[in-house]
Amino acid sequence: MSMRFPTATWPQTRKVLSRHLREVPKATQQFLFAIVLLALGAVANIWIPIQLGHIVDVVISASSTSLLRITAELVIAAFAAAAFSAWGFFVLSRLTERVIANLREDMVGTALGLPVHRVEDAGSGDLVSRSTDDVAELSAAVTETVPILANSGFAIITTAIALVTLDWQFLLVIVAAAPIYVIAARRYLRVAPGRYAAERASMADRARRVLEAIRGRATVRAFGMEKSMHDRIHTASWDVVEHGYSARKTMFVLQLWMTSVEFVMLGAGLLVGYLTVQSGAMTVGAVTGAMLMLIRLRGPLMGLMRVLDTIQSGYASLARIAGVVVNPPQPTKPAGAPPKEGHVEVHDVSFSYGQGWAVEDVSLSIDPGKTVAVVGASGAGKTTVAALLAGLRVPDSGTVKVDGVEVTSLSDSERVARLAMVSQEVHVFSGTLREDLSLAQPEATDDEMIAVLDRVNADWFHQLADGLDTVVGAQGLQLEPVAAQQLALARVMLLNPRVVVMDEATAEAGSQGAQSLQDAAEELAKDRAALVVAHRLDQASRADEILVMDNGRVVERGTHAQLLEFDGRYQQLWTAWQRGRQ
Repeated sequence: MSMRFPTATWPQTRKVLSRHLREVPKATQQFLFAIVLLALGAVANIWIPIQLGHIVDVVISASSTSLLRITAELVIAAFAAAAFSAWGFFVLSRLTERVIANLREDMVGTALGLPVHRVEDAGSGDLVSRSTDDVAELSAAVTETVPILANSGFAIITTAIALVTLDWQFLLVIVAAAPIYVIAARRYLRVAPGRYAAERASMADRARRVLEAIRGRATVRAFGMEKSMHDRIHTASWDVVEHGYSARKTMFVLQLWMTSVEFVMLGAGLLVGYLTVQSGAMTVGAVTGAMLMLIRLRGPLMGLMRVLDTIQSGYASLARIAGVVVNPPQPTKPAGAPPKEGHVEVHDVSFSYGQGWAVEDVSLSIDPGKTVAVVGASGAGKTTVAALLAGLRVPDSGTVKVDGVEVTSLSDSERVARLAMVSQEVHVFSGTLREDLSLAQPEATDDEMIAVLDRVNADWFHQLADGLDTVVGAQGLQLEPVAAQQLALARVMLLNPRVVVMDEATAEAGSQGAQSLQDAAEELAKDRAALVVAHRLDQASRADEILVMDNGRVVERGTHAQLLEFDGRYQQLWTAWQRGRQ
């Protein structure tokens, strides 16, 4: 059953943000400086409608006051508003982007430091969604909303102060509009966070379903589960649609409330303006300036309303990101394992992904220098056995021990020193060949790196003009599948574990270089305890023991010769294999 990472509460999210703000040098000073700049920009912006009102008074009274002077003040106010606002946005945006970058690094670093089985239990789709979709959503939310939020907030505050400064009676506008705004905001905030969080969670569930279908396509096809998986993805996708519609409906209702606020605000402003002009408390120009301020509030209010949608979505993403780092499961502490030797014991292990047993009552033992091969049809449970031995999964019952210690109880350093897994899907990291190899053993010398490349028959290496300085990966030389697999095997040799798990690590042996790749795998298995999920039965035939699996159970075991004499499932597989080769 998938155990997702939690979603942080508001106090937890605030705690994480505060911690990351403290990590940015002079963050408090930068924030206060940005606030001052934005406030100055808002004040300069308010000066524009006031000056426009003065123009009205000048025209009405036919005063000799120079329109040129008022025009100059308007231009100065406009430039000052733009300059201060832009400067403040820059400082604030730079600060928030640094915090997001630190938060992203913290989340990824936390995930990388967790026990591998904890990440697997949470579901790769959940973590991928948080590290990609949620980070992108949060970054977009900050980029889009920080300028609008700051501008709208200061515009509303400075307008309110300016109106009250002109005449205290404009308090009636605030008194009339504020209750409606508060009611609308409370109604929105009462339902919106849950709906947006549900939308983000449904997106994560959809990503998990799609990844499961893609990565488990062999099992899906073997068990004829195509329709079932399609239905699950359809259900997950439709959940995203329904939750998205629910979130958008909340925004539509808020917009109706905000339209009501605008109507009441302008109506109250006209009434107060009429009364003050009649009483002689204000001139027509001053009232004109006040009404221009209120009309100009429509932009900030609508802008604030529009970004609330993005803010809620961004907060939902932020809470999911913070959920990984706020109170993460602690990395496994050292188990006090004895010196590494490579003794493997799997006893009566059963494991389920939630629907029936993937493996049931599986037992095996491997001594140092011995190789056990696991064979069977797709979906028989071979890869699950490999994942259990590698510590990627925790058995529901039974034990998996290396050197007498439960694999999932080993700390990262203890596990890496004893155990390594090579699968069919290998990754070539971007960088030089030396950097790629040194990931396994940072202290390895060039001679040691070249030696392991020779041991895995990587003859292509000697044809590289730049040798270990050759850039490989996405930004460099694109290695052929066989070469990439040889590189992965070479990394494991540098790591020098006592136990290796090879999950169809020679599946590319059907292409050119088949024998060299198979020989490299056998070289890696020498003097180590090796579990091999065999794609090719000729590879399994050379193992010290062969386990034949069917429907999650071990149905036969023995050497190649013994199993052929038994004339059972293995003999059928071998016959079909030989016929296929012919």
